[in-house]
Amino acid sequence: MLNLQLQATAEEVMRAVEAFRDFCQAHGVPERTAFGLSIALEECGSNIVNYALRGDARQTFALRVECTPEKISIELRDRGPEFDPTLAKEKPQGAPDDEPPGGWGIPLVRRYTDDFVYKREAGQNILRFSRRLAAKAGSS
Repeated sequence: MLNLQLQATAEEVMRAVEAFRDFCQAHGVPERTAFGLSIALEECGSNIVNYALRGDARQTFALRVECTPEKISIELRDRGPEFDPTLAKEKPQGAPDDEPPGGWGIPLVRRYTDDFVYKREAGQNILRFSRRLAAKAGSS
C-alpha cells in the first residue's frame, strides 16, 4: 500500500505520479496499466489542486494506492467543495477549436480505468478508480 499526504501544488501532483510509478514497478504492474493509471492520477490530482483546492499550497489532499493480484486501485481525498467528476459531461468528438479549453481529462480517466467512483463523506470528496490486472501465466 502507498499512502501520501500532498500539498495542493503541481509539483506535489508530479511527486504523487512518480511515487505511483515506483509503486507499480515494485509490484510488477504491467507498464501499459501503470502508464494509463498515471495519466488518470495526474489528471484527477491536477483537477483537485486547480479547482477543489484552488492551488492553495496550505491545503492538502491524500493519495492511497492498493495492489492485489486482481487489480490496482487509487483513492484521492480532498476537503474542497463537493464535486462529482464522474458526472462531468464529455466534450463531443470534433468539438470546434473556439470552445474553451478543458473537458478532455475525464474521458482519459474513463479510458484508462475499469471503475471510476465518487462519493462525499465526512466533508471530503473521495474519488476511487482502478484497473483489473491480467492473471499471470501459470497461475490458476
